[in-house]
Amino acid sequence: MIIEKSNFIKLFSQSQLTVTDEQYQRLYKYSELLVEWNKKVNLTAILSPEDISQKHFLDSVLPFSLFNIKKDAKLIDVGTGAGFPSCPLKIFREDIHITLLDSLNKRIKFLAALSDELNLHAECIHGRAEEVAHKENYREKYDIATARAVASLPMLCEYCLPFVKVGGYFIALKGKNIEEEVSSSKNAIKVLGGKIDKIIDYSLPNGDSRVLIAIKKISQTAIKYPRNKGQMTKKPL
Repeated sequence: MIIEKSNFIKLFSQSQLTVTDEQYQRLYKYSELLVEWNKKVNLTAILSPEDISQKHFLDSVLPFSLFNIKKDAKLIDVGTGAGFPSCPLKIFREDIHITLLDSLNKRIKFLAALSDELNLHAECIHGRAEEVAHKENYREKYDIATARAVASLPMLCEYCLPFVKVGGYFIALKGKNIEEEVSSSKNAIKVLGGKIDKIIDYSLPNGDSRVLIAIKKISQTAIKYPRNKGQMTKKPL
């Protein structure tokens, strides 16, 4: 379900990443479960061995080799879908603690099965970010919040920054040409207690452009945020 091991190792080595036999076997099992569950649950349209290897697995691990995550960090993956980027990252960084949040319960059932099968010890939560972020057990409890979602950056910031403790980071993973999006998000970031720390451009071996936006949480988020999706859409920050 992913490319043959020697080619997989070579693919990762192009990005200065090392893959152990155990990591390869766990990712292979991940890909098998992904393809199997995708027949009954809409998890992804990317299903070829080459694309799963590069666009899902490498694209989940590579950005976090460019940004230092402290040991034993608590990470929440908002709108995680099929577990990207957090689950492949956990296979490479077993010290981190991951929470997987998605609004579709069928995806959460897949993620719970995946976590059990691969011993990821993930907390899997069915819920909407704008509701879960107001719960005491999750609000400002994480060192890292991440999202590989297609929503606009101002909206992603409102979904994700309330989960991040002061001193932590929201890591947004985006495609190319995000200058206008970054510019339009500056007020939202400030209002929500964040500050852009760094923007890192990188590429996958196939040439696809990617951007990592690291937003540091410098002050607490006002309790009224996040608002519901309708309010976010009608009146963006």
